[in-house]
Amino acid sequence: MSYRELSIEERITIQIGQLQGLSQRAIARILNRSPSTISRELRRNAAVASPYSASQAHRKMRQRRTVCRPARKLEPGTELFDLVVYLLRQRFSPQPIAGKLRRMEFPKREDVYVCRETLYNAIYALPVGELRKELIICLRQGKTSRRPARVE
Repeated sequence: MSYRELSIEERITIQIGQLQGLSQRAIARILNRSPSTISRELRRNAAVASPYSASQAHRKMRQRRTVCRPARKLEPGTELFDLVVYLLRQRFSPQPIAGKLRRMEFPKREDVYVCRETLYNAIYALPVGELRKELIICLRQGKTSRRPARVE
């Protein structure tokens, strides 16, 4: 069974159910959810002296989600992303690019170290439109053409 987050509508239903004096089990039946889900939601987002607030609970959930997700290293429009695009256009594959970034002028800065999987993800997931198509073509052409064994 997979977990599905509560939507804002479900949180509003919980808030209304609480105001009407319904039990957690009754609210769970209305939402077709487990009673433990309702209990956890109320416990996690309960305010000390005020009743449950759906909007406040949803805002807290969004804050918790942003904290737990690491920032992307390769964002389009950044200097590092532009450098990777340039190297791809020069027909280097992600593995030599990752090695080159590690040896470049930032030997002490780990935030510019990117593994080849991150590069593949940046090529296939991040860009849209023409840039994505061009990078995929560069990547495929780079695999078939001769490249130097070592990138300096």
